[in-house]
Amino acid sequence: MKNYKIIGVMSGTSLDGIDLAYIHFIKDNNWQFKILKAETVSYSTKWKTTLKLLTTVNEAELNKIDDEYTQYLASIINQFILKNNIKIIDAVCSHGHTALHQPESGFTKQIGNLPKIANLIAQTIVCDFRVQDVAFGGQGAPLVPIGDQLLFADYYWCLNLGGFANISSKINKTRIAFDICPVNIVLNKYVEQLGFNYDDKGEIAKQGNLNHELLNQLNKLAFYQSIPPKSLGLEWVEKEVFPIIDSFKLKIEDVLYTFVKHIAIQISTIINQTEHASVLVTGGGVFNLFLMDKINELTNNRIIIPKEEIIEFKEALIFGFLGVLKLRNEVNCLKSVTGASKDHSSGKIYVFNT
Repeated sequence: MKNYKIIGVMSGTSLDGIDLAYIHFIKDNNWQFKILKAETVSYSTKWKTTLKLLTTVNEAELNKIDDEYTQYLASIINQFILKNNIKIIDAVCSHGHTALHQPESGFTKQIGNLPKIANLIAQTIVCDFRVQDVAFGGQGAPLVPIGDQLLFADYYWCLNLGGFANISSKINKTRIAFDICPVNIVLNKYVEQLGFNYDDKGEIAKQGNLNHELLNQLNKLAFYQSIPPKSLGLEWVEKEVFPIIDSFKLKIEDVLYTFVKHIAIQISTIINQTEHASVLVTGGGVFNLFLMDKINELTNNRIIIPKEEIIEFKEALIFGFLGVLKLRNEVNCLKSVTGASKDHSSGKIYVFNT
């Protein structure tokens, strides 16, 4: 089979909502794709609060939330199918939502991936892409780089600015990728204290002042000295980042300004390993114009911002693609990226029982 019509589903750590994309993949000499329909469904206040507190609940509570979230996710997918009158679906490929991610302890959990979701949406589903990689000794993240390699090979760097900044590139014929630093998972937390969901265009951060001492402490975090493969999770931010920021008792504008500068420094440190290379930038952070300006100030590389559907739905697109590769039993997880013992075809396939 060389033609696939797939729904890719992604929920990121920044809690913007659930991204859904209906995509047509075609395998010719190279993979081609076309996004046919796409939308983001925002989380209700209830779900946003629940997902923020996942690291604090016990196992029984987490299992209950997993069950509720699986049903909720199924209803969102069903609405998307109905609203867009989608008739042909080879599979729905979903990341779920990361509840716990502790690869160093051999553990990761995404909610919304229970087997019953296949029957709830009456479709074949491919999901739970991280677990096998962690079992093989990998980080279970980032998962997007195989898509960067096969769908976006024209760019030297592929940078995504979501809850975290992550990056991928082919260096010495080997794809490498890793998380760089937190982005919206931190910015959104502080701007919410002013009553906003996010800092529109970075206008609030722009009004702040740089706190050099806070910036220095953030830049000295041990994670930035460690070598890839490496990945970040909410637990790390809660333990390492929030306590440092909160100890300074700064105005929100100053926190935002300083953290934007921190993000720009960490990203430029990576991409400046090359000169005048192309950097494809996607994810919600692209719309933070202040952040983009700060990154541009610190690099001579060519920052390329694609059309809006790629900015917003690249991860949903690639999770759809990961599912296609799994259906074909082809490698969708690279050991060079995650540190696993071998390349493998990751994910679980649940078939709808008619």
